Amino acid sequence: MSSPGPGTRPTGALDWSVEGDTWPHARASRFVDAGGLRWHVQQMGEGPTVLLIHGTGASTHSWRALAPLLARQFTVIAPDLPGHGFTECPPRRRLSLPGMARAVAALCEALALRPRVVVGHSAGAAILLRCCLDASLAPQVAISVNGALLPFRGTAGYLFPPLAKLLFLNPLTPRVFARGAASRGRVARLIRGTGSQLDEAGIELYARLFTSPAHVAATLGMMANWDLRSFNGELPGLQVPLLLVAAENDLAVAPDDAERVRRMVPGARLARLPALGHLAHEEDADAVAGLITDFAAPDAAWPVKNDTSGRKEGD
Repeated sequence: MSSPGPGTRPTGALDWSVEGDTWPHARASRFVDAGGLRWHVQQMGEGPTVLLIHGTGASTHSWRALAPLLARQFTVIAPDLPGHGFTECPPRRRLSLPGMARAVAALCEALALRPRVVVGHSAGAAILLRCCLDASLAPQVAISVNGALLPFRGTAGYLFPPLAKLLFLNPLTPRVFARGAASRGRVARLIRGTGSQLDEAGIELYARLFTSPAHVAATLGMMANWDLRSFNGELPGLQVPLLLVAAENDLAVAPDDAERVRRMVPGARLARLPALGHLAHEEDADAVAGLITDFAAPDAAWPVKNDTSGRKEGD
């Protein structure tokens, strides 16, 4: 792993030499080459390894409150996904779920990581479970925080992916969106639209990301290339103990989706978080950290705290 540095960045990408000094936990940041990409990775703490994978449109900043809490017991590794934040963007075909999973696996191989715990938020949960299904990662437990694990239902399922693809293929779209993100009010409304309430510092960090056309383009690229149909067919074969954390005020991923996934995956458990939205781990890091540490404990007993699966141990 090398020292922080901007590397070769496409036009409109965030520049570490400009942004790095004020980025959350910048001292924990490093840059590493893996799978043909230059990655931004943060590492802190000591102990068994926890791998954190953020969702579409986010970055390592999303873990700014949670990572230090987990670092009390674990070695925490958190990268920016390809094209997001300060990590280079791959060719558009690799922005798919299998492509992202292969990229994360390549990063783990380059870092010689064998994470004991994997935690994914939103689309990051799908990426990690894809890695588990492919056996490129073999953690002892997996935790999905408001995981985007099911295809969009109804009309959205037919319209959203093609619309995202059209926007992604238009080279003007990322720049138009990025200019609009200069308005903090627009970014705040976007965050509220997920059911979450963030402080001004949190909104400012998302605004910095969204004013980067390269970051926006990667976000649209993921949306355009995302297909969960075959993935869903494989979920019942997941061999890793799975905890599904669902925030009841999530307006981006229906909380009931977690219950549907619980029924699909043998032995999966469900924990609900009241009064929180899609960015629950940013709103109440203590609550999410507690669920993670309880579930990941070597002597953890079923059911975990706040379990609402409706099943008893041995069912």
